[in-house]
Amino acid sequence: MREEKTEIVLIEDNPTDAELTLHALKKSNLANNVKVLRDGEEALEYLFSACPLPGTVGCPYLILLDLKLPKISGLEVLEKIRSDERTKMIPVVVLTSSAEERDRVESYKLGVNSYIVKPVEFDNFAKVVAQIGFYWVLLNKRPY
Repeated sequence: MREEKTEIVLIEDNPTDAELTLHALKKSNLANNVKVLRDGEEALEYLFSACPLPGTVGCPYLILLDLKLPKISGLEVLEKIRSDERTKMIPVVVLTSSAEERDRVESYKLGVNSYIVKPVEFDNFAKVVAQIGFYWVLLNKRPY
């Protein structure tokens, strides 16, 4: 049996937020190939093993990244993703509860593609996640 390509990697330690994100993606028909990772260390191990070369089968189309992660912070994960040839071209969207200007500025300095503060209300959250998935997975033209 052929292994399906992971299209979206969700790096989120909060089980409730992960479930809400998966539900929103499913509602938008974008949840078929989502890999959920719970901490920064697990995320980096997965990404660097899934992408032996840039753009190879196994590299996700999109990374949704929370900033407040155990073991290795989201900002450190972003920095490592952007500094590695295998992963630096993968679009990364920070999806976080942090509205702090310093987090947003640092994320952009490190090369994030988009920074989105999670809406509190589920309907708004679901719309935001659907729009993110639709744009980055279906509309965006990847370099590989």
